[in-house]
Amino acid sequence: MALSLPGERSVVAGSHANPVRALFTWFAQAKAARARRKALRELLSLDAALLKDLGVSRADVLDAMTPQDGRTAGMVLNAARARNARG
Repeated sequence: MALSLPGERSVVAGSHANPVRALFTWFAQAKAARARRKALRELLSLDAALLKDLGVSRADVLDAMTPQDGRTAGMVLNAARARNARG
């Protein structure tokens, strides 16, 4: 049996698992993801000349819609803009 000192708290008492907060966090993340998808769809509706002015191509926007390796859509588009600016 482990001795618990009066100033110590159990691991469970120290956790911040709050189901209501988790639910609000999930809703906020879902809302942000929906806004990102909407913005990317609107980029796809632009013509090629406008996308070129922004420094990205339609393929870059499509790549940003399914980012991989822990990269966000913004990271994918920024990398594409930098790559297109060099070349």
